[in-house]
Amino acid sequence: MPTIQVEGKPSIDAEEGKKLVLVLEDSGVDVLHRCGGNARCTTCAVEVLSGNAGEMGEAEATVRQNKGIEDPSVRLSCQIHVHDDLSVRLIKTVASTGLDAGPRPQD
Repeated sequence: MPTIQVEGKPSIDAEEGKKLVLVLEDSGVDVLHRCGGNARCTTCAVEVLSGNAGEMGEAEATVRQNKGIEDPSVRLSCQIHVHDDLSVRLIKTVASTGLDAGPRPQD
């Protein structure tokens, strides 16, 4: 079972293959996902500090380019399917933005 370490929080055991955004949300982590996990808004972006987040798909690459995200360590948590241990830093949260989280992403 992969382990997710969110900076400043206890580690989380993650179900293999589950979307990172859902692992975080289901564990009570304050994570945004305004577009509902459809790789459109980038509010669920995290900085991958260590571990293998997997290959970046076309949808994620396109929205990152459109939003001007050049840092390769910044990934969309709605597009990462957890297969390995990861250490991440949250970039935007509900608390830091004052926005509601958005609709729950699909499994």
